[in-house]
Amino acid sequence: MSFKSCHPAMLALGQAPSVIRETFEYGNRRAAEIGRENVFDFSLGNPSVPAPGSVHDSMTHLMQDVDSVLLHGYTSAIGAEPTRKAIADDINSRYGAGISASDIYMTCGAAASLTVTLRAILCDGDECMTFAPFFPEYRVFVEATGAKFTVVPADTTNFQMNLPAFEEMVSPETKAVIINTPNNPTGVIYTEENLRAFCALLRKKAEEFGHPIYLIADEPYRELVYDASAVVPYLTNLYDNTFVCYSYSKSLSLPGERIGYIVVSPKMQENRMLYAAVCGAGRALGFVCAPSLMQRVVAENVGKTADISIYRKNRDLLYEALQSYGYRCIHPDGAFYLFVEALEEDAAAFCLKAREYELLLVPSDSFGCKGFVRLAYCVTTEMITRSLPAFKKLAEAYGVCGEA
Repeated sequence: MSFKSCHPAMLALGQAPSVIRETFEYGNRRAAEIGRENVFDFSLGNPSVPAPGSVHDSMTHLMQDVDSVLLHGYTSAIGAEPTRKAIADDINSRYGAGISASDIYMTCGAAASLTVTLRAILCDGDECMTFAPFFPEYRVFVEATGAKFTVVPADTTNFQMNLPAFEEMVSPETKAVIINTPNNPTGVIYTEENLRAFCALLRKKAEEFGHPIYLIADEPYRELVYDASAVVPYLTNLYDNTFVCYSYSKSLSLPGERIGYIVVSPKMQENRMLYAAVCGAGRALGFVCAPSLMQRVVAENVGKTADISIYRKNRDLLYEALQSYGYRCIHPDGAFYLFVEALEEDAAAFCLKAREYELLLVPSDSFGCKGFVRLAYCVTTEMITRSLPAFKKLAEAYGVCGEA
């Protein structure tokens, strides 16, 4: 057997950085050349709204009032019990989900929540499905377990889950399905009707195949909802075999602090065995004892959010302007992304053309849906305002008739 200096799959991943990160790095280089104020970078979903003042207050008093050795020491591998209880109590007060501290596993953010959950349940030969468009790292996370990753084509009319296609594609090998609502990259919220129909279909197929199909709800954007009519049901209330993967990166504007959790539904078949598998996966991946200080911080700030009214203002400004210029935009009820149909068939080519106007957009191909681009509007409102003439010129370059 020939010696390999590294794992070929890991080498390939390292040599092929994500298009989102590549665009962001291009923006940094371009800003150094012409000035940051002249580059309109909509590439990265990095929260631009400050964390709530209460987060800073918590960090300050914890560092002043709690013994340093205790504050920065290890917690239980699964997370501190007071933190898990505070989170469970908050979930129950809002959604009546019947969750206890023993159903929660603290993690180092959303990526850890997903990778731990997937590692806990997927084996070689299993299949994990998701709906396009989807966060590109899902493929990386699933395939790293040895399972097959299957993508259900997008319904590009309204970007709800494409249930007819799912019913046709789901198979006896299907072990899990990942869904993300509010959705990255579209900002669309799946309707309760769509979700209930999907959960009914999961139950039907699980009975037909003779084994559970697990639902993995990826929910970092749950709190980023802008319209009163938009509701995000708590999925453990709709489907028993549900894992909820949550992160505080977006709701509390803490992406660099890497703090989140997994909920293993108390109604899940063999709940204790599945929770133990989550603990085992966390151990195998090295994701034990989430950051101690941040566990205490989130325990004191459950149910709070950053000032998301700023994102709503950005959404309205960008959506209305681009619509008036002749772009087709998918209306986002949540998250902080705008999905826009490219003005030519090749979205990557469209993004290269946009760079001529210093507009940095992300093509939709890596999201599993061709012909669109994603704009992250978690930027300053002032930058959006300055970017609008460039969007208008880009539309005019394609002969699109917009506002005078």
